[in-house]
Amino acid sequence: MLYDHAKIFVKAGAGGDGSAHFRREKYVPHGGPDGGDGGRGGSVYFEATHNLNTLIDYRYRQQFKAGCGEPGHRQKMHGAAGEDIVLKVPCGTIIRDAETNEVIADLVEDEQRVMVARGGRGGLGNTHFVTSTNQAPKEAQKGEPGEEHWVTLELQLIADVGLVGYPNAGKSTLLSVVTAARPKIAAYPFTTLSPNLGVVEVGQPQSGDGFGFVLADIPGLIEGAAQGVGLGHEFLRHVQRTRLLIHVVDGASTDRDPWQDFLAINHELHEYDERLAAKPQIVVLNKIDLAEAQERWPTFKVQIETAGYAVFAISAAAHQGTNELMRYTARRLQEMQREEAERAAAQRVLDMEGPVLRPQAIDAFTVTKENGVYVVRGKRVERVVSMTDQQSEEGMQRLQVTLEKMGVTKALEEAGVQVGDVVRFGKNELYWGE
Repeated sequence: MLYDHAKIFVKAGAGGDGSAHFRREKYVPHGGPDGGDGGRGGSVYFEATHNLNTLIDYRYRQQFKAGCGEPGHRQKMHGAAGEDIVLKVPCGTIIRDAETNEVIADLVEDEQRVMVARGGRGGLGNTHFVTSTNQAPKEAQKGEPGEEHWVTLELQLIADVGLVGYPNAGKSTLLSVVTAARPKIAAYPFTTLSPNLGVVEVGQPQSGDGFGFVLADIPGLIEGAAQGVGLGHEFLRHVQRTRLLIHVVDGASTDRDPWQDFLAINHELHEYDERLAAKPQIVVLNKIDLAEAQERWPTFKVQIETAGYAVFAISAAAHQGTNELMRYTARRLQEMQREEAERAAAQRVLDMEGPVLRPQAIDAFTVTKENGVYVVRGKRVERVVSMTDQQSEEGMQRLQVTLEKMGVTKALEEAGVQVGDVVRFGKNELYWGE
């Protein structure tokens, strides 16, 4: 069974608390503050590897947490940083935020890495809060909480060419003939329950004039696949990365017409994703060694060519016409690669003109009222509140000054906040005072 999707919870480590320690040593009567900073929390990364081809590692374990930073120590010693964790996934994995469905990363290359949850900053020790009027501050920051969220993992196979068509059209047989792959083959529907990959070599690789590409056998599609009927909904995603589709049609079936099969499968591709239906296709009438296929071939050839597709008649089982098909596929792929390289070069020229960036200010925030609670959202303001020790009078005084400087106090007053109202900053709630 191919496990090609998963949902997991990732949590970065919190930063260590800063120390509010004072130097106490013999013969040093006025030692002063010497609290060190807390260590940063560990972060959570995903890294692609070609050594994996399934997401089964995340079927039985769904929660992953990085290490927290250690608190600061006396003598200005910083706490140790929390340990990062790196989660390995197959190349071709798309990572999305489970709540918004926003794509966080698309890992397609080996050792490509992305951070999905950043560790919290360590809190500052009391040595950072010494001023000319306060030589012995008792204030120290708490460590910043690490980021946390649910993410979904979706594996899309990385193949240059995808084989599509009805069950038993001969896709698995074709894959076994032109590559070293050995898929399960039998004369009943849905023999292929998971995608199979194989590498096709055209020409003479040893002499330097060969060309290779990856061919994927996708489980057979049926009418209604885009709506989840049969196996279609589960595996249609695996043809999304392919550059080119080889559409295999059973030319000897006594139950169906090849032309209607061709139209039905293209309809399912269009229903699932219009970009799939727009991909270049090479149409193949299989089982041409049988009399039924030979009789249908002239009419089918005219219909496909009139629709604007290249068409081949082959017999995968008899190895008839397969070499010509693969050579044509290789030439078509090389043409597409050249076109992609030209478009990429043109895009780089446009990028050299320089994009206009309008990043959001780090101090930006919003104030809303939800169910009687005033909610303040903003990256910096939430971090400032979360790192303030609410049990420290000095810390709360500093927070009040910071909120005033950022304009949060004025914005809340304009929103109608009253003494005693609850104000929420991220996961922290405060009662608004005088």
